[in-house]
Amino acid sequence: MSVKYDIQFTKAAASGNDFMIIDDKSRGPGARDTDYAEMARDLCRRRVSVGADGILVLEDSSEADFRMRVINPDGSEVDMCGNGARCSALYAAKKGWGEDPTFQTGAGVLSAEVNGDRVKIRMSDPEDIRLGFNLGVGSSIMNVHSLNTGVPHVVHIAEEVEDYPVRDTGRKIREHPNFAPEGTNVDFVGDIKDNRAFVRTYERGVEDETLACGTGTVASAVVLGLLGYAVPPVKMLTRSGEELTVYYRMAGARVTDVYLEGTACLIYEGRV
Repeated sequence: MSVKYDIQFTKAAASGNDFMIIDDKSRGPGARDTDYAEMARDLCRRRVSVGADGILVLEDSSEADFRMRVINPDGSEVDMCGNGARCSALYAAKKGWGEDPTFQTGAGVLSAEVNGDRVKIRMSDPEDIRLGFNLGVGSSIMNVHSLNTGVPHVVHIAEEVEDYPVRDTGRKIREHPNFAPEGTNVDFVGDIKDNRAFVRTYERGVEDETLACGTGTVASAVVLGLLGYAVPPVKMLTRSGEELTVYYRMAGARVTDVYLEGTACLIYEGRV
């Protein structure tokens, strides 16, 4: 950490994704003058600073109980983060902003159900669904699927996903010209059986594999349903070892009423 910000934060985690929550809703006027991009680049670094998969900035909203902004470790801001949303909803419920709070995101106004440490959020309906196309990745041709579950994802059904080179292959797909200029997140799914599967995710902005990704878990579960591998609700095992549940309805190629459920926790408070 190279700068004194004099800002209080709450460290939170969901399924192995960890975040710094900054409560600008309570901080009041002038809070939004903070350069959160620079702060994320500084504070999200592991071993030399606080360390996190991103910063969640919670603000007032005229459309919902609060607004959630998601700042990646590289300073980029994205529309949505599923596990970050679950952390934010838990924080909001504990602050008394709403027992089952609603929140504004770049992907629309979403809602949450909070029951102890279990948080179930309603996600935006997937868009831009494209199934079964070939993508040149290095010297290989990969069959992949793409969709937007609040942020863009590419899903690949992989054999031996436990030993798959997620970091190397994920980076190549994330930077592929087909997804320029913003890039994409990349999910690798395997061990599919009895409406369950194992998912590993390479996240843009983090530029590495994370222990879990909420929007990626949803994207993977939806693809499994559309391909006929599973019937919702679908249980998805993440790299952290936690199992997340994805609910949705299918009507042909249309997917609606999408929910993501799992545990979340508020770990500690600090000041930087």
